[in-house]
Amino acid sequence: MIAFHADRRSRNEVLDETMRDTRQRQPWFAVPLLIVLLPLIVVVMTVWFVAAISVLVAVWTTWCPRGRYALVVYSNSPIWQQYFDEQVLPAIGNRSVVLNWSDRKRWKISLSVASFRMFAGDHDFNPMVIVFPPFRWPRRFRFYEAFRTFKHGRHESVERIRTDLLGLLDQLCPPSRG
Repeated sequence: MIAFHADRRSRNEVLDETMRDTRQRQPWFAVPLLIVLLPLIVVVMTVWFVAAISVLVAVWTTWCPRGRYALVVYSNSPIWQQYFDEQVLPAIGNRSVVLNWSDRKRWKISLSVASFRMFAGDHDFNPMVIVFPPFRWPRRFRFYEAFRTFKHGRHESVERIRTDLLGLLDQLCPPSRG
């Protein structure tokens, strides 16, 4: 029994020593680095937010009064170009601005390009539609993953996204007005 307590005490001592070593191994510069970087992070986030709001206000004041509430981005891919040309673009009509990803090297600085870069994100952005409801954050309809199943004959996901997109656009601007 005495050996058991002695054994137990040595385990606790080992544990205490290990914890002290762990605390000592933390980099000394972590707290000062956090103190320096936190204001920088806040400034970057604030600048991004102000830029995003500026782009939104520009869209709301230039596109929306003309009945354009969406930005369509797609490319000349054999997987989705025909579908977009026959099913999406005619249904949207004049209610959108269109960017072709295949022509991106010729894009000039414009509100549509700024909107795309600000709100598309860095993944699954082709094809997609960004809808800009007035005084609300934009809603993104990403078709990329749905088209991965579409090319294998499963059309449900693409049709569901298309239906949701057209439903929102019809609420904002009925096709007869567009």
